[in-house]
Amino acid sequence: MASMIPYRSVFGLRPTTSALMDAFDDMLDFGNSALSTKAFPMDVEDTGEGYEVKAYLTGVSKDDIDVELNEGRLSISVKVEEKEEDKGKNYLQKEFCAYSATRGVYLKDASSEGLSARFADGVLTVTVPKIVEKKNVTKIAID
Repeated sequence: MASMIPYRSVFGLRPTTSALMDAFDDMLDFGNSALSTKAFPMDVEDTGEGYEVKAYLTGVSKDDIDVELNEGRLSISVKVEEKEEDKGKNYLQKEFCAYSATRGVYLKDASSEGLSARFADGVLTVTVPKIVEKKNVTKIAID
């Protein structure tokens, strides 16, 4: 079974005759589980008027993404399931599997009005405006 798993050694060098190390590497290969959890990279930029959050979701379709803002916490969730046409095939090696992932960031002064999201070329871009505080300043004359 070790020969069917992509090369990944715990210590960087694979001993030539160590079946124990092969077994240990196999146990760490969580990507072959039925539904594993993966993280995806995310960038958060403060643009002055708001925030621009980019999530890099290659290989994900728009229908698999859920974005919500709840009391300043922006959550991006992805759930990718195996397609029906892939089931029952006789793979020698299969590295893609179903997975789910959720990433979040707290944006203390995020406004729930004027939110927008777009998904193109595997990059989800969420634009979150900041809350604009209206300052009611009245100049008072001194007698």
